[in-house]
Amino acid sequence: MHDLVFMVPIVSVICVFTFVAIAVWTANRRKEREAFYKSETLKKIAETQGAGGSSAIEFMREEDRLARRRRNEGQKLGGLITIAVGVGMMIFLRMMPDTASDQVYYVGLIPLLIGVVLVVYAYFLAPKE
Repeated sequence: MHDLVFMVPIVSVICVFTFVAIAVWTANRRKEREAFYKSETLKKIAETQGAGGSSAIEFMREEDRLARRRRNEGQKLGGLITIAVGVGMMIFLRMMPDTASDQVYYVGLIPLLIGVVLVVYAYFLAPKE
């Protein structure tokens, strides 16, 4: 019976890390395959007669522009979510009874200010298209 008490957490940890390792390996393999197919497609477009080379370059520029836009929108969303977490923490900690200090809710300023920095960077300091 005592062996079972230690065996369950050990097996659980092994299963979790095995799952994470397989998930990361699978995701990397998929990205590698997508990059290979993309490069092969671009190579075939560039090798065609006529405007194939310029259309391949235009395709790459458009894809790069979309990736930058997605990253910028992700930063904006991440900043807004972090601001919301900070405000929620401040409200929750302020309303908690029997806290050691009355100023414990200021801990919520940490995620709030991180979110503000992310949003300010995304809107004002990030490279524009």
